[in-house]
Order: sequence, then structure tokens, then C-alpha cells
Amino acid sequence: MGNAQSPPADPRFASATRAFTPHELDDLKLFFVSLAAQSQSKGDYISSSVFQAYFGLKGPLGERLFDLVTQKRKDNKLSFEDLMIAKSVYEKGTKDEIDEFVYQLLDITDDGILGRSDLESVLIVILKSVFSLKVKEDGSSSCQDVANVFLNAATFSKDVQGAAEKSMSFEDFRGWCSLLPSVRKFLGSLLIPPDAGRPGSQVPHLVHGENIDPNMILLRKEYAWHIGGALSQQELEEWKLLYHSAVNGLSFNTFLGSVSNGEGPTVLIVKDKEDCIYGGYASQPWERHGDFYGDMKSFLFQLYPKASIFKPTGANNNIQWCAANFSSENIPNGIGFGGRVNHFGLFLSASFDLGHTFTCTTFGSPSLSKTSRILPEVIECWGIVQKGVQQEKQDALKVTVLERFKEDRHMLNMVGLANSSE
Repeated sequence: MGNAQSPPADPRFASATRAFTPHELDDLKLFFVSLAAQSQSKGDYISSSVFQAYFGLKGPLGERLFDLVTQKRKDNKLSFEDLMIAKSVYEKGTKDEIDEFVYQLLDITDDGILGRSDLESVLIVILKSVFSLKVKEDGSSSCQDVANVFLNAATFSKDVQGAAEKSMSFEDFRGWCSLLPSVRKFLGSLLIPPDAGRPGSQVPHLVHGENIDPNMILLRKEYAWHIGGALSQQELEEWKLLYHSAVNGLSFNTFLGSVSNGEGPTVLIVKDKEDCIYGGYASQPWERHGDFYGDMKSFLFQLYPKASIFKPTGANNNIQWCAANFSSENIPNGIGFGGRVNHFGLFLSASFDLGHTFTCTTFGSPSLSKTSRILPEVIECWGIVQKGVQQEKQDALKVTVLERFKEDRHMLNMVGLANSSE
């Protein structure tokens, strides 16, 4: 009789179970049982408070996620079916399905209008989660300014009848996510257990010499997190300051000498006299060339007053530029990214006191500053320490030396000289 009165099974649940391997299903069942026990529900459901506490999502974002996962029933009960259906869409679905889920997630008030206030609430939760930022005594948040920098990259083009503000359309949302891959990574992994390896939560460890005043450094940890959103996991462990103009001087030769010690990728950051901060990620070492070089891993970025990342579009291969001591006007001395000669996406002359930034088809980027002509005030360069790659190189070197020793020993044995000293 009881079975006859129970509601019919959601057809999406059967489809959802097929998205997981038997091992994954067992893990999900154990996970559900554990949180349901903490919810004191006799194993029937997970409560909102336990759900938010486990995933580390307090406030409006956690509440909104719980509401979507429970299909907006408002009964404070997350069933095993709910969990399976949500994870099958959110983690196993197509790109369109996942994007649509995240797009709905951002509408915190569930009023059909994805406005600036919604994004602001979400960004503050993200920044507090990643950086453990606290609220100040006056009630303001230390992450408010950073949230505004990310908000400045957003577009709101959708008119909503009867609404005072415009809404972010689905295409606006996708464009915003492409500019802020760190934000997209975080929002796309909320149902993954919050550990050190959770996508979107990794912040590189920034290392600099004791002679550097931390207040002089342009690269705040929030900016490093933003840039790191476009990089691989192994590039997010440690970044080391190789050059700072206030310490090393505004010198091109000093710059090249300082950064040539590192074999890995670098992050170049510029603050100009307009107080704009921007730069580029160089996947290849800064070496003297007479033409463009590099690969499609490089990109340009903005940090202040707007945060954005611009990856290669494939329009051309004009990625990196590094010219020194050339006498031809067709080979301007300095360093740069994208565009074409004398019309780069970003360029610093060899004097390091002038530069320019133009709209650039190489990266699909606008002028990175307020004006095309820039006057650098501070220049930094950080080396990305790839510990795993370095260890592989060291191991390869050891093997090479050992093999060479064996070959030399073999040759000496052949001519009877190996033990001649005995």
C-alpha cells in the first residue's frame, strides 16, 4: 500500500545513474549517507546547513546552489535522487548544460534578472572562500574592491520589461566567463569536495626577496589567482619575482639578465602613469629575436581597473617579441605581445620608459590602458616555477651524465686504459 502511494521515480534519475561508473555510484552513496547522518534525518536527506557547511559555501551562493539542486522545492531536503540528477548535469553534462546551470546559479534572487548586485554577491562569496577574507569592523569587506574589478569586465545587455536595470544575457555570461577563467573554474566545481585541489581555488605562492617591500609589489594574490585561471595545475604552485623596476632599475638589459636565469614561463606586469595595471603571460623565455616567436599558450591580461584575460584567437602567430641592439626601424628594440611591428597589443621600448598598447587581433584584446601611448611607472616580471618539470630535467641530466660515464668507461676498457693508474 505504501509503495502504491509513493511518488513515481523521476525519469531523469535513471538517466543520471548511467552517467557514472559503478565505483563512482558507490562513492556517491557513501557520501550521501555520511551527510544525511549529520543532518539527523534518519538517512533520508541532507539539510541545507550541512550541505553548505561541507562544500564551504555560506551565504547567498550556497543557498542558491542548494535551491537548484533540490529543484526549488523549498523543503530543506536534498534527496539522493536530487544529488544524482544535479551532479549528472553539473559535472557530466555538455558544455551548454553546465553553462546553463551556472547561469541560473548566478541569479541569486531567482527573479529572472541577472544584475550587477547578483554578481557582486557571488564574487564576494568566492573571494572569501578562496582567500578567507574577513569583514572589517566598519562592516565593509576587504574583498569589495577586488569584486568591483571583476565586475567591471561584465556586460549587461538584456532589457527586462518593468526592470530598472539591464540583465546579463546568456551570451553576456559566456563572454564574462571567457574573460575570467578563474571565476568560471570555481563556479563549475562547487559540487566537488573542497580540498586543496578543487578547481578554481588554487592560488600560486608568491616568493620575493627580503629586500622587496611587499607594498611595492603589483601582483596581489587575488590578481595571481585571476591570471592562474588560464594556466595548468603545475603552473600554480610557486611564482618567483625575477625583476622589479624599483629595485633593479628601469633597464632593458638588466631585465633580460634577470629573467634569463629562469627557463620556464614568465608573467610580465606593468603599471602605467594612468594607474592602469596589465601585462602578459609569456610561455617562452625572453630571448633576442629579429621577428615574432612563441606559441599559443601565451596571453594578455588586465588587472586594474578591470580584470580580463585575452587568449590567442588564431588570427596570426605574432605572439612574443624580444629585440635588442637592432639598428633597423623595422625591428624595434624592446619586448612585446601580439599585433604587428610598431602596432603591438602590448610593447615596452628598450628604454623601458615608453610603450604602447593597441587593439590586437592576435589576442582579440582592446587597448589595455586608457590611452594607446603608455608611460610605465612600475614593471615586474615573475618566473613560474614548475617543480615537476624541473625535477624531470634534473633526472634526465643525471641519466645523461651516467650514460656518458658508462660510454667513456667502455671506451677506456677497450683500449686497456681504464685501470692503467693501478
